[in-house]
Amino acid sequence: MGAPRPDDARGVFGISVAAELAGLGAQTLRLYEARGLLEPARTEGGTRRYSVNDLDRLRRISDLLAAGLNLAGIRMVLDLQDENSELREGDPPTRQSAQAPQPRRRSRRPEQG
Repeated sequence: MGAPRPDDARGVFGISVAAELAGLGAQTLRLYEARGLLEPARTEGGTRRYSVNDLDRLRRISDLLAAGLNLAGIRMVLDLQDENSELREGDPPTRQSAQAPQPRRRSRRPEQG
């Protein structure tokens, strides 16, 4: 019987280890966080802690950059993927645009003339 597998969502890696595992620089990880592409967990002291899920997301970001997307496009793709995952799991969407009511179409009045 092997050791139990750690929770993939639990932040366990410091920024330098996460950067090395992802093949990126620490400043790049900070930039991605500032642009809203990534939200690592934080300790009580404010130190970033990256999870296995965060590392997977960093690899996805790298793949999308290699495919020619810019950071704004990558954020849109990741947001849509997150929303899709939530829908598949049965959770309600978190994006306000998905919850906003659709505008009513105006009825056309006959022209008088």
